[in-house]
Amino acid sequence: MTWQQNIITNSAEIRALLNETKTIAVLGIKTEAEARQPAYYVPSYLQSAGFQIIPVPVYYPEAERILGQQVFRRLIDIPIDVDLVNVFRRSQDVPMHVEDILAKKPTAVWLQSGIRNDAVAETLALAGIKVVQDRCLMVDHHRFKK
Repeated sequence: MTWQQNIITNSAEIRALLNETKTIAVLGIKTEAEARQPAYYVPSYLQSAGFQIIPVPVYYPEAERILGQQVFRRLIDIPIDVDLVNVFRRSQDVPMHVEDILAKKPTAVWLQSGIRNDAVAETLALAGIKVVQDRCLMVDHHRFKK
């Protein structure tokens, strides 16, 4: 299998990934105070759809809980396996999280709409991690839900 096969782009692969996903760490999640921001309402939607959401905010050092869940400062600090890391960071800020993502070794990483970093995608794909870029997890979930 080549690393390119870990770059997920078609509907069938996205549907399969969503069906396999139960636990989502949200890197760059916002707090309730930012409820109108996608980095809050997308994970809120996903939580209401039955996914276990694990908040990993980049800012908000005072936040201890978001969406009623314990906050973690790094992915590697999460004590359970993570199926998917949903990334809400600017494209140029994604590389600073690669080491943490590789250490956690999720099944997949999903870069939200407007977020694309081909070098990071290749690095993760080479490590056996599936990657989706520049797509909204909420929109795709809504489209494919049973």
